[in-house]
Formats: sequence, structure tokens, C-alpha cells
Amino acid sequence: MAVHKDNEALLDMLDEGLRIVRATGRYEEIHDKWLGIYQTQSFWQEFRNYVWILYVTAIIIALIVAWSFTLRRTVNIRTKELYSEKELLKVTLYSIGDGVITTDKNGCVVLMNKVAEELTGWRQKEAIGLHFEKVFEITNDKSGQAILNPIDEVLKTGLILTLQNHTILIAKNGTKLPIADSAAPIKDKNGDVQGAVLVFRDITQEKQKQEEILYLSFHDQLTGLYNRSFFEAELKRLDTERNMPLSIVMADVNGLKLTNDAFGHVVGDKLLQKTADILKNTIRADDIVARLGGDEFVILLPKTMPMEAEEIVKRLTTLTSITKIESGYLSLSFGWAAKSESSEQIEDILKKAENDMYRHKLYESPSMRAKTIDIIIKTLHEKNKREEQHSNRVSSLCKDMGIALNMSGRDINEIKTAGLMHDIGKIAINEDILNKKDKLSEIEWIEIKRHPEIGYRILSSANDMAELAEYILAHHENWDGTGYPKGLKGQEIPVQSRIIAIIDAYDAMTSERPYRRALSEDTAINEIKNNAGTQFDPQIARIFVEKVLSKSW
Repeated sequence: MAVHKDNEALLDMLDEGLRIVRATGRYEEIHDKWLGIYQTQSFWQEFRNYVWILYVTAIIIALIVAWSFTLRRTVNIRTKELYSEKELLKVTLYSIGDGVITTDKNGCVVLMNKVAEELTGWRQKEAIGLHFEKVFEITNDKSGQAILNPIDEVLKTGLILTLQNHTILIAKNGTKLPIADSAAPIKDKNGDVQGAVLVFRDITQEKQKQEEILYLSFHDQLTGLYNRSFFEAELKRLDTERNMPLSIVMADVNGLKLTNDAFGHVVGDKLLQKTADILKNTIRADDIVARLGGDEFVILLPKTMPMEAEEIVKRLTTLTSITKIESGYLSLSFGWAAKSESSEQIEDILKKAENDMYRHKLYESPSMRAKTIDIIIKTLHEKNKREEQHSNRVSSLCKDMGIALNMSGRDINEIKTAGLMHDIGKIAINEDILNKKDKLSEIEWIEIKRHPEIGYRILSSANDMAELAEYILAHHENWDGTGYPKGLKGQEIPVQSRIIAIIDAYDAMTSERPYRRALSEDTAINEIKNNAGTQFDPQIARIFVEKVLSKSW
């Protein structure tokens, strides 16, 4: 308590009391506690104190307001950032090319993107809250058995999980899709699992490509039969005692090269495909037929006696002989052998079958080639009657020329045949070019100039026509070396070719052509005279005019 200094009476009374108290020895303590002197402050002192309090209060309030504003601003910024992150995540999940499904820690669906909706057949609004297994049903495509739920496994272990191969997703409508996927846990900052996310995709196209690659690695692309690699693996696999006798049949297509040269590789490919169809449709379920390459095929016949193999070959021979193709009739040469004892080497059996096939081919193939050449000539003449008439006239004049040159009967027949076949190579030339009425372009002229070489390849395939092939190859060579295809000169050109060159040119000049009218005989003879020594052999040209045409030189 404080006492004012002007209150003397009260102070005297207190002094008296204090004397009494002093006797107790506690005066100083009581005096200080109760009798402190109160000093009054002036107005300005009190005002300064008030202002100071207001100032401090204002600063505190300002700091609180600033802190509140900053906090509110920070919260707003962070809220916007979190919203942006959330939207970015949502956009990412919805735009990703794979299916995405997220669940809570109980395995119930929380989110599905559009791809997941399309693949599962479930809409997000239908699936949210449902257990994952209800929405995502998977089985093994090999066994058909259900596969363990990957989300449950991830929620239990907290580990990333990749689904096993051969996983099939069964959509809501029952559609089955092969998929590849992986599941991962969603953890909080403490590492506790709060849910899981599954990412999956349709691998139908990938699987198809893998199957195609696998198919091509063991199959011949042209015929669809097994290829050499598969055959060699199967030969080793079947080479066991329980498959004996193991018979091997080799087959070779006769005249494939001739067909390719005359009719083109498209026709040759059809020939091989037809052969494959016959072989494939004739063998038994456990037999294996493969194309070794080119024109060679092989058939493996487990548990088949040699006599049974021979019967199969007879059936195949009958079928091929009545099979009509664009280039004539199909012809195959066969050979076969069987392994009956374990001590025999399967490679030796394969070699025996191959040698047997080549023995048959020696006498079957020439006959087939001769038939094919006849068919080629017939086909050319059916396509172009003008060529048939031209070839017949050239052949007849070649015979007359042989007589004029005092050739032997054999040589006359040979030059006559050469004249008939001199344009056989035109079978492979586009018919539009052969019948073109306008002047040939440079490219078309190059195409036309191929026919001697094509004719050579066709005829050289038959051993008994090898010499004819040489005559046909050179029948457009010029005496001065400016001809084609080799640019031979003078005596380098076979005499038969020189004869055909003159007669071919004469008949071409005196016959109607798509691009011009026929020239008179006199005009054609003058052309021959003018080109004797450059295009034509001058001596043969003179004999042709004087003795065959009976005109003066």
C-alpha cells in the first residue's frame, strides 16, 4: 500500500505503529511492504507510457496481420499447387496409352482411366468402390485357370509385382485379351501402404507378331510348309527306334527353271505352291513335309515300311500327272529310302533317297522339258497369231536356205527347227509391247532386246537343244559387231544364226506389222543388199537372194 506524502496525520499514526512493530524485529520487512512512498507521475509521463503501449500493441497486431496474410497466401499457393499436381496427375493417368487402375488399401477401385475402361468393359462410375477382382478378372491362356489377384499381393507385401506370361483379361462382356501388366504399392511418407496401382496393356498385336516370327522361323514363306531348319530338327527328333522304319521321300519339281524363264517367277511360284498343296493333302497326320529350298521337297514318314512309302509316291505321281497348271502339267521326280536298323545313320538314308530321286530325274526331266518347250511355243502362238505365222515362214525359208547351202539332212532339220523357235523368248515379253502400233520407247526397246537371251535360257535347259540355244542367242548379232546381246562379229557368229538373221529381217519387212504396212519384195531385197557387209553376212545374203528368192543380185 502507498501513502501520499502530504497526509501527515496518517503518517504520524503509522510511525507510532511502526515503533511498536520495530520491537518485533520485522520493521524493515513490514515497512518496505506496506509503507512505500507513491510518487505521482505527470500527464506527459503518463501519455508517453500510453503511447508506448499503443506502439508496441500496434507492432504486435501488424506482425500478427502480416503473418496471417503470409500464411493465408502460402496456404492458397500450396493449395493451388496441390490442385495443379492433382489435375496433372489425373490428366496423365487419363491420357496414358496403358490402362491404369488405382485402389485403396482395402483393394477397392478408386480410379480408372479411359484405356482401363475400354479394356475391362467397366465404366469408372460403376467400378469405384468395387473390389478389384470384380473388375479385373484374369486367367492363364494355357491352362484356363484363374490367376492370383496382383493387387492383393502388392497390398500384402508392399512390393512391385509383374504378372506372369500368358495372362488373359476377361472383360465385362466376356471378351478375352492377352495383356502384360505390373502392380505397385502406393505408400505414404512413413512407408505405410495406402493403396495400389495397376498398369496394363493389350498385347494382341505384339503376340501376333511374335507368333508370326515364330511361324516364319520354322515355315517356308512361299508354300507354308515347314522349312529346312524345322526339318533338320524333326529328323533328329524322329530318329529313334520306336519310329522305325523311318522312311524319307525326296521330291524335285521338274522344269521349274524353264517355267521361271518362260513364264516368269510368278508362275514358277504358283507351280511350287501347287506342289506343296498336293504333298500336304496327300500325307498322313503324323507325317512331315518340308520344302528344303528351290525346287526340292522332303517327306518324313515315321513307322513306314519302304513298300508303304512307294505306294505314297505312286499316289503323288498320279496326282501330279493330272494336275494342270499355267505352264502345262505338273511333274515331280521322287526318290525314297528307309531306316530299318538302329545301326544305320539317318544322314546316309537321306542321301540314298536323294540319289534315288536324281536317278529318276535323269530320264523324267528331259521328257518334261521337251513337253514344256512345246507348251511354250504353243502358248506364244496362241497369244499372238502373227508370231506363229512369222515363225512358220522363217522355218520354211531356213529349210530352203539349208538346201541352197547343200547342208546335210540333219543340219537342214536343225536350221528348220531353229527358225521355228527363234523368237521363243518373246513368251516373256509383254504382249502390249509386241503389239504396239507406235514407235517403241527406249525402255520398251530394251525389253524387246531381251528375247534372244530368254530364248537361250529356255532351250539350254534341255540337253538335246543346247546347240539350238546358241543359234537363238546370236540371231540378232550383226556382221560388223553392232548387234546384240554379245556384240559378236563376222565368223564369231554361228552360221545358223547368220541365216536366221537374214530370213527373220526379210519376213519382217515383207509382212504386215502393227506399226507399218508390208514392204514389197523388191524393197526388202534392196534393204538386204544395202546392209550386206554391215548387218548381214554378205555371202549368205547373196545366196539367199539368188538361190532362195530366185532374184538377181
